[in-house]
Order: sequence, then structure tokens, then C-alpha cells
Amino acid sequence: MGERVCAVIVTYNRKALLRECLKAVFSQTRPPDHVLVVDNASTDGTPEMLQEEFPQVEVLRLPENQGGAGGFHEGMKRAYEQGFDWLWLMDDDALPSADCLEKLLKYALEMRLDGIAPLVIDAQDPNKLSFSVQQGFRRILGVTELKEVEFIADFMNLFNGALLRSSVINEVGLPRKELFVRGDEVDFLLRMRKSKLRFGTLTAAKLLHPSGLTEEFPLLGRRMVVVYTPNWGKNYYQYRNRVFLIREHKTGISKWLALSLEFIRHTLFFLLLRRSFKEWRRWLSAALDGYKGRLGCQPEPPQGR
Repeated sequence: MGERVCAVIVTYNRKALLRECLKAVFSQTRPPDHVLVVDNASTDGTPEMLQEEFPQVEVLRLPENQGGAGGFHEGMKRAYEQGFDWLWLMDDDALPSADCLEKLLKYALEMRLDGIAPLVIDAQDPNKLSFSVQQGFRRILGVTELKEVEFIADFMNLFNGALLRSSVINEVGLPRKELFVRGDEVDFLLRMRKSKLRFGTLTAAKLLHPSGLTEEFPLLGRRMVVVYTPNWGKNYYQYRNRVFLIREHKTGISKWLALSLEFIRHTLFFLLLRRSFKEWRRWLSAALDGYKGRLGCQPEPPQGR
């Protein structure tokens, strides 16, 4: 029997995007053997659309919205328990190219990798990356900057088309559901690195995704970057979880240096650029929640000014 792949897609109230994602998944030159959609208690008609248009899909409907972290926790757990060899992970706004899975699986088997991801490209501009790629001190934003690079070791956009061996779960466990959203991918990759698992990004495999760079604001000539959106619900989880991950994954002087840098750059951003003491206090409140380990979904995250 060959390698069995289960696509795990997490969705919440975005049935139009999910429809296009599923069309791309079912159009693969090497289709997944099974498709599992984790529905985070959508209220926009997603269950009805899936039943009518994609009856071959297994739907795991959660009783409440558990965020991306909870959705992938439950979806990966279900696929692992069903005995699949590989898990192909993506959010509902991902559009893998037709040969994406075929290229990922072939390269992963040849190189004996534990995980492999496609290059994630801005859906609105094929010359730009959807998320920056850090190589040493160099921050790469353009697709052409990687034209001579076949494989980027130790780097993946996990929930944007990454293909993982199910045995990875034996080594590092499942995504930490209490993070809710934002930071769950980083946490999982840091755990993979600590376990010395082999993974990376194959630039020949492509996946389209809305740009994440619109949320990045550079400081000091791009020596620092702050993530900010008008949505303080998203900001809260971003800032809280980032500090929590520093607390969890760094030790000694490196931990205190990282925490100090977080304080400096967000103070510069909110007080000097945004000129908002109120927003700075809200960042500080989120950061303190992260440092104290106050996780989970917050029904009413602090709002902006």
C-alpha cells in the first residue's frame, strides 16, 4: 500500500473561500486520499454547502469556535487516529497549485523529511511572498529572490499547505489549542526543531494565500517589525501568544533579551508612531497575560482606541 495522505482544512464562516480551496484540493495531480474539513461552528451555511457540493468530504463540526489552534488540534488528532501516513494542513483561504501535493510528497520521500511546505505566494501578486522568509539577517519578500534556492531548511508556513508525517505527532504532540489563534504555528515549529525533526520549504511547490505582509510595520529601517491590525481581537492574541512563546521556548539571558526587545519595539510603535498610550496599555495587558500563562479564548479581548 502506498503513502496515504489526509488533507486537513480548518474553516470558520468563510464558505466561499472554502469552496475554492476544496476545488483546488480535488484538482491535484496527486489528490489526497481523504479530505477532512474541521468546521469551527460556522453559522454562514458552511455545513449545508459542504453536504450539497462536497458530499465526499468528512466534516468534523466543533460545538464552538476553537480558533485555528483548536481546529488543527482536533483535525490532526482525528486524521492521526484514522491511521494516515501524512497530514496536509491548510486554512480555508489557501489555494494550492495543481501539482503542489505531488511535488511535496515526492521530495519528502526522496529526502526522508518529517515535514515539507510549499512556497506561499501573495494571491494578488505572483511576484511577492505572502509571508516573509528569514534567511540569516536577510528578510526576503520577493519570489525572484529565491529563484536559485530549491529548499529552505527549518522553515515552514505550517498551516498553509505543509505536509507532515503523522509520526511527528508522536514526537511533539498536537497544536496547543489554548493559544486559540496566532502563534500556534510558531509554537509547533519550535517544538519540531527541539525534537531535531527534518523539515523545510520546497520552492518549486506553490500555494496562493492573501498577503500577511499588510499587517507588518517596520521600525528603524526594518531592523524591527511590529504586527498590527485595526482588529484588536487579533492583536490581543498576537501579542499575548508571542510573549508566552518567549517564556516557553527561551531560557536565561536570551529570554530576557527577547522580552526586553518586545517591550522596546512595541513602546516605540505605540507611543512614538501611533501616539496612543491607550493602545500601549492594551499591548502591555496582553503581554502580561502571555507572561503569566493566561491563555484560551477571551470572549471580549481589549479593543483599540
